[in-house]
Amino acid sequence: MKNKKAPDIDVALDAVKDGDLIFFGGFGTGGVPIALIQGLIKKGLKDLTIVSNNAGAGHNTIASLLDSGAVRKVICTFPYSRGSVVFNELYRSGKIELELVPQGTLAERMRNAGSGLGGFLTPTALGTEIAKGKPLIEVDGKAYVLEKPLYADIALIKADKVDPRGNLTYRLAARNFNPVMAMAAKYTIAQVTDEVGLGDIDPAVVVTPGVYVDCYVIDKGGLVE
Repeated sequence: MKNKKAPDIDVALDAVKDGDLIFFGGFGTGGVPIALIQGLIKKGLKDLTIVSNNAGAGHNTIASLLDSGAVRKVICTFPYSRGSVVFNELYRSGKIELELVPQGTLAERMRNAGSGLGGFLTPTALGTEIAKGKPLIEVDGKAYVLEKPLYADIALIKADKVDPRGNLTYRLAARNFNPVMAMAAKYTIAQVTDEVGLGDIDPAVVVTPGVYVDCYVIDKGGLVE
């Protein structure tokens, strides 16, 4: 059995490099891999494209990564969430790019990538700037936007429990985007609160099977979500 456990955050992030497209799990403060984000900042990377629900708030979590100058482009749903001062300043000064994606579309694009599908049809964003340049397909007299799968080089996710095979469970709403992100990335790194023995997680409650997890690291600090 492959050993997927990293001894520390630095080793867990060895696979991340300049120019990567990276998924970040989380919704608000729940399910955010804070320790992994802090580790990324220490690496001093550049030209990253990041995908998340929002662009961070204050000077914490994703906002702190933006503030470090490591990010070239943000793909998200809520770039102007409450307290997103760092993104606002960078975007208005032309120092960062933005691709705005409706929340359901964002999740489904990643699910399509993880499921090996070629895309999906949706009426969401039809007739708006978001649909500009995308193929329009008519089905039974109704127009739809063709949205393509969204893949990543790296997924950084946050889970509650893990076993030695990398099987994951999540705590309540901290599940959010984490499972689909794990499926849609070439390499998935999980920050996990607790490690249990093989067989201690009921197969019926496994949310992310270990086949989608390449590396995990235990971090009991920070938020429990």
